[in-house]
Amino acid sequence: MGFITAKRIHNGRQWLPEGSVIEIGDDDTILSVSQKPQPAATHYDGILAPGFVNVHCHLELSHMKGVVPEYTGLIPFLKTIPRHRNDHTDDQKKAARHNGYNELLQNGVVAVGDISNTTDTLDIRALGGMHFYTFVESIGFNDANAQRSFDYALKVYDAFAAQHGNMQLKQAIIPHAPYSVSSSLFRLIDAHKSDVVISIHNQESEEENKYFLQKEGNVRDLLHTLGIDDTLFMPSGKSSLQSYLEWISATHPFIFVHNTYTKREDVKHAHQLLKEAYWCLCPNANLYIENTLPDIDMFISEGACICVGTDSLASNHQLSVLSELQSIKNRYPHITWETLLVWGTSNGAQALQMQDIIGTIEPGKKPGILQITGLDDSHTEPLVKRIA
Repeated sequence: MGFITAKRIHNGRQWLPEGSVIEIGDDDTILSVSQKPQPAATHYDGILAPGFVNVHCHLELSHMKGVVPEYTGLIPFLKTIPRHRNDHTDDQKKAARHNGYNELLQNGVVAVGDISNTTDTLDIRALGGMHFYTFVESIGFNDANAQRSFDYALKVYDAFAAQHGNMQLKQAIIPHAPYSVSSSLFRLIDAHKSDVVISIHNQESEEENKYFLQKEGNVRDLLHTLGIDDTLFMPSGKSSLQSYLEWISATHPFIFVHNTYTKREDVKHAHQLLKEAYWCLCPNANLYIENTLPDIDMFISEGACICVGTDSLASNHQLSVLSELQSIKNRYPHITWETLLVWGTSNGAQALQMQDIIGTIEPGKKPGILQITGLDDSHTEPLVKRIA
């Protein structure tokens, strides 16, 4: 491709010195990054940055866009999803998830942490347009049914594990959420693969903590609506995070997703216990469902490794990492774009264990290169275009 430059270049970790030039090979591999002037370099408006990493997405739910109204709260949202998940034909579902995939590509995403309950997205991974870490959710709150729940997830996992392609394709069996997975099922998931990433919906509602503290609140209503008997569940008297981390090994890298009601003591607890902890924010989904955001300043002060996801089109209007970062910027204007772009690129690559190939602009990697315009113009919506 040759040499490219812009007034500002973010390498995934920081702004590069003005005048920096990127040399890119014909296969989009970064060959060099230097400050040596290159008269033939192509100059782009706006800024250049590595491709975005969407750490948390549900492509298989793309057909549910607009089905659930905004601001219902998490528990009503969770009741609605299974009720209407199969209201569409297979062809409608396929078209919707392919549209969702194309939307990710158009918005500069080069890798996705995709949540799957089925094998529906095997066809998407086969397209070869981006790297996938497929997180196969296991759900089952009754200890007696733990093995059956795990065996179902294992069949889905095996289907993904058998797939190969020209991009990185990874997969893991994970727990859906603390209130939907029994301690026995947590332990089966833990024993499957000791080193895979564990991604979990974490403290997305205050009701989750209430349930683990005192077995009270709307989580009980949700379980009863789903026909789940929680008679044998004993509250721990601790937050959900501090409860379920006792059931799974610290050998796993952890991605805690949403974290809308996570407290400082939970972050400290996770950092003390785990070797790798990543905190994935999905601000537009948080606003769509609960109309609130996590205490992001608290996470920053605790040295949290923050990354970004979009959640699903059932809980979002678009699949755009840049839009998620813009929403954070709108409500936390003191957080700089230099920091926000780290969250959307290199931190996400680390969370998905793909930092060797994407996330930063440096020789030997193929991170994808994005042109972003309008980033500092409050009157213009920022736009992103992939150029390499």
